[in-house]
Formats: sequence, C-alpha cells, structure tokens
Amino acid sequence: MAHDLVIRNGRVVDGTGAPARSADVAIDDGRITAVGTVDGSGTRELDADGALVTPGWVDVHSHYDGQATWDDELAPSSWHGVTTLVMGNCGVGFAPAKPDRHDWLIGLMEGVEDIPGSALAEGITWEWESFPEYLDALERKRWTTDLGAQIAHGAVRAYVMGDRGARNEPATPADIEAMAAIVKEAIQAGALGFSTSRTIAHRAIDGEPVPGTFAAEDELFGIGRVLGELGAGVFELAPTGTAGEDIVAPMTEVAWMRKLADAIQRPVTFAMLQVDTAPELWREMLDESAAALASGAPLYPQVAGRPTGLLSGFETTFSFIDAVPAYAALAGRSAAEKVAHLRTAEGRAAVLDWQPDEATAAQLAHAAERTYLLGDPPDYEPGPEATVAAVAARSGRSVVEVALDAMLANEGTGLLYLPILNYSDGDSESTREMLLHPAAVLGLADGGAHVGTICDASMPTWMLTHWVRDRTRGERLPLELIVQRQTSDTARLYGLGDRGVLAPGYVADVNLIDLDGLRLHGPEVVADLPAGGRRIIQKADGYLATVKTGTVTYVDGEPTGEHPGRLLRGAR
Repeated sequence: MAHDLVIRNGRVVDGTGAPARSADVAIDDGRITAVGTVDGSGTRELDADGALVTPGWVDVHSHYDGQATWDDELAPSSWHGVTTLVMGNCGVGFAPAKPDRHDWLIGLMEGVEDIPGSALAEGITWEWESFPEYLDALERKRWTTDLGAQIAHGAVRAYVMGDRGARNEPATPADIEAMAAIVKEAIQAGALGFSTSRTIAHRAIDGEPVPGTFAAEDELFGIGRVLGELGAGVFELAPTGTAGEDIVAPMTEVAWMRKLADAIQRPVTFAMLQVDTAPELWREMLDESAAALASGAPLYPQVAGRPTGLLSGFETTFSFIDAVPAYAALAGRSAAEKVAHLRTAEGRAAVLDWQPDEATAAQLAHAAERTYLLGDPPDYEPGPEATVAAVAARSGRSVVEVALDAMLANEGTGLLYLPILNYSDGDSESTREMLLHPAAVLGLADGGAHVGTICDASMPTWMLTHWVRDRTRGERLPLELIVQRQTSDTARLYGLGDRGVLAPGYVADVNLIDLDGLRLHGPEVVADLPAGGRRIIQKADGYLATVKTGTVTYVDGEPTGEHPGRLLRGAR
C-alpha cells in the first residue's frame, strides 16, 4: 500500500501523555492513517532517524487578528512548530466593524496588544462589517497554520453602543440583547468563542480601558448564555487582577466565572499569572478552579510556560535607561545612530556622568534588582547573579553602565530582560506547579502581540528546551506531559477534537524535532511589518520538519512555500 507521506524511525510522543515509543507514521489525504510499523511506501518519506515525532502544537492564545489578513506565514508562531492558532483573545478584535470605527479598533488593538497602529492601518484591507463577513474574508486566505477566531467584547460593545460602549458606560437590557444576538450570529458562523477583558492594564491607545472592563454581571451572563444555548464556544477573559492591580478582586472574579461556567456548561478560561502584589494568590485560584471542575463547572485557568517579561534594548518599546536625559534626547534617531553615538567618548560620558535625584536613583536600583542579562541562548529562568544589580556590584560599574554595555553588545542588538509576572520568587517553581495542576491549560504565548516588548510566541520551543532538557534551578518536567499540554489539552479546550493526537483519523499535523539540537535563538528586532513597522522575532534550530494537514510546511526551520492552513469554523 502506498501512502502520501510516511515518517519513519521516529520517537513518537503522541500527545495523549502515553510513553514515547519507536514508530512510523503514515499519512493520507491530510489524515493520519497508521502509527506503528508501516510496511507500505510513501510518495514522500521523511526519515526521523530517532528524532521526536509529535503532534503540531495547538496555541490557543494569540493575537494575529490583523496579521492574518496580510501574512500567510503567521510567524513567529509557525517557526516554533505551531500548526493551529486561536486568535481574538482578551476582548480585542476587528469585527464587527462599522466603517467609521476602523481607526478606533486599530487604536484599541495598538494600545492593548502593542501592535503598531501604522502597520495595522497599512496592512488590513477591510472586507467586512459583520463577524460572519470577517470569517468569510479569512476563509479566502491560506497560511502555514490553521487559524480559528473568537469574537471580541470590545468590538461588539462599540458596534452596538457606539461611544457609550467605548467609554464603558453601563449596558441597557436592549444593549445586552443586541450584543447577545451578534455573538450568537458569530458562533453560528464558526467563531470558536467570545472573549473579554476586565484588567485595567488593557487600555486603548487613548488610555481608555477596553470596552467591557467594567461590565456588570447581567451583561456578561446575557452574552455568555448564548454559548450555553448553542452548546458551542469558549468564554475567554483576562480577569481583574491579571496584572496585579487588585489583590482582592481576583477571587470575586473566580466566583462569578464559576457561576457562569456552571450555568452555561461551556468552558470558561481565564488568564492566570503570579503577581508580585499577591504572590500566593494563584494557588487559591487554582484550587477554586479545581473545585469548580469537580462540581461540574468547566472553569480552566490559562497559565504561561515562562515569565511574562519586558525586553529592553535600543529598538524596544521600553528601555532600562529611558530615565537618563542624555539617552532620552536620542529619541527619534535610528538604532544604528544611537549605537554609534553611545560608542563615542562624548556620548557615553553624557549617559554615565548623569546623577539622578534620590527618587529616580531608588527606582533604578529597584529595577536593577529585577532586570537580568538575557544571555545567549536566552535564559528565562535566570538566577540572582544575572541581575543588573549583581553584575554592577561584581564589576564595580553603575547599573546604568551595565545596562548600556549589555544593550551595546552584539552590534547594538543586546537585550535585557525584566520579568514582571510569574517571577515573584526569582525562579520558575510557581510556573512548574501551575503546569502540573490538572485544572490548568497552557496558553498566553500572545503570538502576534506585544511586538515591541516580548516574543513569547517562542514559548512552545522553550517548553522543550527548558522544562524537558535543560533546567538546572529545579526539577524538570516529563516530555510526554509537555507535549500533551500543548497538543491534545489545548485542542480539547476549544473543541478541536480532530487534532492534537498522533493516531489514525486525526488531522496530520506533525513536528519532527531534534531534541538534543533544539536551540532557541535570542530575540531580535526587525522592521518587516507593513509601513515599516518593527517587531521582535525569535527563531529556533532543531525543527527538522513541520507537517500541516499532511503537507510539509517547514524543513530545517525554512518555509517550503506551502500554505495548507485554513480557517477553522467551530459550531458550523
């Protein structure tokens, strides 16, 4: 028997949590047809030669809502073995969209997700007004990954309520009924869920909190009930307290989320991170979520695989030395011009001779204790010896000089790393416990977003290099668990039951990975967005091949030019 594609001699980790085993994988018509000993030949064959063979990663928390309209690669997520993406998270998206609201929706996305508004304005061709029309526009596209979309509260609220919705005024019963009707239409058309944001940290470019931030229970439940009525869709949110702005409210949030999940019997999933203002609160939230699941309420905290941190360099949104007047005076110059100037004796002295006032000095000292040299390969669980403060103390330099020298490294592309969430204890033990918790689902990679501050789209690779292979500051995690966490577990949350497992009948999304040779490159800033917009990207070595629906899309990290990815529709 001949097959379309046969992957031979692999170490198969099938996504179910079962032990790794030696096996071949046969693929026909975009589906897996055999896992084991495959006697028949393949029209194309890949010799894994003992490398890992896993399902393609299913990343349920991305923000490619704009990029998906102009980019067929959906990088950097696709560079890291992701074959299925879910976007439209955190209450921000681009549909429904009245013609006079385009700029406002762009400003909302720019403010919340740090995506250049100029790139969005240049890149998006508005071919829709309603959400079903948005899905129809996406269905005409082709990518290296499959892509599913959620309908976002911010867009819905502004569409129904206009400026009242944008300003977070209370919704009337008529408003709620109209919003619920739009969400129902979207779910019926194939939206994978509904998303909202309730954290003050999420603000539009004009500083206004995301529409829906202060939505009352009648609004949230009025919309949420639609999912229950249809028996489809996920309710996703960034809750109050996500960024540590309130150390009491999160447990109140968990209470209403549990009540909602129980009422609608649809998955409710929320961003859960360790915050410095209440570093043990996540434990209580996990326990409450586990109790909810045990009682039949499908409540799932969404956790990250590494700290959320800010990168600091000459081209990033924030820099450790922004407070230095001589550096601030360089605003508007290119990175190359900044580097050239700061390498002169005069330019360097202007920065290093600055004497901050007492308050600013204290702020810098505090930041230096929490800011790390990122290293190469990048280390997202750095020890205290890698802080700017520790390096300054050892070398007899000021913290500003240490930061400046680190940024000037590698031809001026050096970066510093300031973990702001999931690192209150100076290590990743809290993250490890979250990843082991049965109620938790892995997410929050934010692919396509925060392009001037992070590149957590590389998280799937970090899950293997760090948690499975390299970790030295604590226990590692089993390979089979890490694969399951980013394949079948994430697929199941969004009802994508046809993927995330290597077994006959499943969609043939596969990664071939040289685990020993897997290496995460350092983040770098490139100007490849529309209108010359800048973003941080991150590449990896060790992905021997990625297969999407039976078609090889990447070989040794390089795209093959194939774009078999399609829009995923949920209820339909």
